[in-house]
Amino acid sequence: MINVNKIREDFPILNREVNGKPLIYFDNAATSQTPKQVIDVIVDYYSNYNANIHRGVHTLSQEATDLYEEARLKIQKHFNAKHSYEIILTSGTTHGINLVANGFSSLIKKGDEVLVSALEHHSNIVPWQMLCERTGATLKVIPMNDNGELIMSEYEALLSEKTKLVFVNHISNALGTINPIKQMIEMAHKVGAAVLVDGAQSCPHLKSDVQELDVDFYVTSAHKMCGPTGVGMLYGKEEWLNKLPPYQGGGEMIDQVTFEKTTYAGLPHKFEAGTPNICGGIAFGAAVDYMNAIGFENIASYEHELLEYATQQLLKIEGLKIYGTAKEKTSVISFNVEGIHPYDIGTILDKLGIAVRTGHHCAQPIMDFFKIPGTVRASFAFYNTKEEIDALVEGVKTAKMMLS
Repeated sequence: MINVNKIREDFPILNREVNGKPLIYFDNAATSQTPKQVIDVIVDYYSNYNANIHRGVHTLSQEATDLYEEARLKIQKHFNAKHSYEIILTSGTTHGINLVANGFSSLIKKGDEVLVSALEHHSNIVPWQMLCERTGATLKVIPMNDNGELIMSEYEALLSEKTKLVFVNHISNALGTINPIKQMIEMAHKVGAAVLVDGAQSCPHLKSDVQELDVDFYVTSAHKMCGPTGVGMLYGKEEWLNKLPPYQGGGEMIDQVTFEKTTYAGLPHKFEAGTPNICGGIAFGAAVDYMNAIGFENIASYEHELLEYATQQLLKIEGLKIYGTAKEKTSVISFNVEGIHPYDIGTILDKLGIAVRTGHHCAQPIMDFFKIPGTVRASFAFYNTKEEIDALVEGVKTAKMMLS
C-alpha cells in the first residue's frame, strides 16, 4: 500500500504555488518530479566527490568512479541485464535510439525492411527514417485501431525474412497504451529480426526484465522515473553491442590511439565517449533505489486506481472525449472537449495551478489518425491524489464554461 501523503513530503516542488494556487502536477509523462533523496545525492556529489572518472589516480577520481559504476550495477540489477557492461549510460532515450540507428547503418542494406509502430514518439520515428535514407532500406508501419491498440494480425503480416529491425514503445506517451512487447519480440525473432523497445514511458510504472523479455535493445531516461534530466540508459545484448560500431569518437572509448590507427575499448566504454554526466548517472541509481523502495507493484496498483477514478470523473463532462481506450493502459488520459482547442484548456488549467500537456505530444501520426490537432494530456504519478483529480475535473468544467 502507498501512503501518498508521506510520499508527497519527499517532493519539495509539490509545496509550491503556481498563479496563487497549489501546484497540481499532471505532466508526469513529460518528466517526473524529483524527491529529496535524489536531490540530496546530487548535492552530495558536487559537495564532496566532483572529479572526472575512470582516468585519475587521486582519491576524488577513484571515489567518483566507484559511485558511478555502483549506479551502473543498480541499473543492471533493476532491469535484470545479464552483465553490467550491457548497460550503456547515455544522455537519454533519444541518444540511445540514435546510437543503435547509427550502428545499424553498417548492418542493413537496400531491400531490407524496418518496422515501427503507429504509436511511436518522434524520437522513435525520425532516426529510422534517417537510417532508411542512408541505406535504402524500407520503413513500414504497424497500424493501430480506434482504441489506440496495435493490430497484431497486421504486424504478423508485415514480418518477413526482409525484416531486420522492429521498433516499438513499451507504453505510448500520447495514449497510455501498454503494448504486448513480449509477444512482439517473439514474433520478430522468428524471422530473425532484432527488436528495440522504447521504455521511456514504461519505466515509471512497471519493472521491465530484459532477459525475461528477450529484448535486443531497451532504452529509457532517468527523468521519467524521479531522476535528473540529461541521463539515461541503453541496454543491449552483448552480441549486438559487439556488432555495432562506436557512435562517437573521443576520449574514454579508445584502447590504443596512434595517428595511423585507433583501436576501441571494450563494453561499455566503446559507446561512452567523453566525460559523461557523472552526477546524473549516480543520481539515476539513487532514483532507481527510491522507486524500488516504494515498490513497483504498489505504484502500479495505486496509479491504476487513479486512472480509473479520473476516467470515470472526466467522462461525466458533456462533450469530453478520451483518446486511447486500450484494454491494457497506464495512467495517462488524453482528451478533448468538443469545440474547444486543447491549448486553450491547458492555458486556463495553468491559471488554476494545474499542469497538463497540450499538443501532439511528439506523436503527430497518432493525432493525424484521429484527425485532431492535439489533445489535453493528464498523466498521473504515484504522488498524485484523487483530490487533485477532482480539481482537474472542476478546472475542465470551468474552461468549458469560459470557452464555449
